Amino acid sequence: MKARSRRWLVTTAVSAALLGCVTTPEGGGGYARSSALPAPPEPADNPTTPAKAALGKQLFFDPRLSGDGSMACQGCHYRHLGWTDGLPLSRKVGGGMNTRHTPSVYNTGYYTSWYWDGRAKTLEGQVTAAWKAQIGADPARAAAVIAAVPGYQAEFQQVFGAPPNADNIAQALAAFLRTLNSGEAPWDRYQAGDQTAVSGDAVAGYELFVGKAGCAACHKPPLYSDSLFHNIGLEAGKASPDPGRFTVTKEARDMGAFKTPSLRSVSISGPYFHDGSVSSLEAAVRYMAAGGKADANKSGLLTDRRLSDREVGQLVAFLATLTSHERFAPPRLP
Repeated sequence: MKARSRRWLVTTAVSAALLGCVTTPEGGGGYARSSALPAPPEPADNPTTPAKAALGKQLFFDPRLSGDGSMACQGCHYRHLGWTDGLPLSRKVGGGMNTRHTPSVYNTGYYTSWYWDGRAKTLEGQVTAAWKAQIGADPARAAAVIAAVPGYQAEFQQVFGAPPNADNIAQALAAFLRTLNSGEAPWDRYQAGDQTAVSGDAVAGYELFVGKAGCAACHKPPLYSDSLFHNIGLEAGKASPDPGRFTVTKEARDMGAFKTPSLRSVSISGPYFHDGSVSSLEAAVRYMAAGGKADANKSGLLTDRRLSDREVGQLVAFLATLTSHERFAPPRLP
């Protein structure tokens, strides 16, 4: 028991030291949140604290949360892949396949709805839904497993004044996710005055992004998303098209519409789109710049921009400058 207690103390200290940004620009992880990004909003009933986020970080990497102990939340979200999994579609605990590509959890705290169709209204709700559906857990049973770990017992008492349960585990996980904010990317440094931070092609790509290519109409800086839902034609011609946002709203205009993803660190988070159908960033840019496939509900914002090969390359060069490289290390588990 004494050895486990000492291990918990070391784990807590290490997790706190490795924790990324919480609500201030300078984070415990040793990097500054992008100067372009404000502190992410947080609910009044679940304010983010360093201790809570550090606890959530441990839980995020702990496979004991899953239904069979085989998969952690992190199993679909890898830092070096832009907090995605690099797969078109991922497998769930139990063997079932997802029907949509794993979205990045980078900057997820800035959204107002979650999942590709926006069906989750809170980040805590999204965490609980994924806990059940993706890693096959009964939250009450999983909480009992976590509660049997002495290190977690002490941490939950410190953070919540209560033992682990389904609600406060979800709160800790959400608090951690709100710290996964982009650090300074080369484009941020360029906009802050460092003229050497990016190439001439990247600068030309930005001018295309906000001008001729029309990308910024939906991918609005500084998050490079409008957090809204658009049909870009990807479901056209499929035998069983995904209804997307329509499933939530039941409004015809939302048929085949999906949430605009953020483009921060997009160059490392492929494959692309809600169905993971496009393997390279260049191919994704070409698809969007050409106006997508014909679809009765396709967004009017999507038209053929008639870009040259050079212009496509310049857009890709600009998008690469949105990649940040924060210091991050996985936690030790109690």
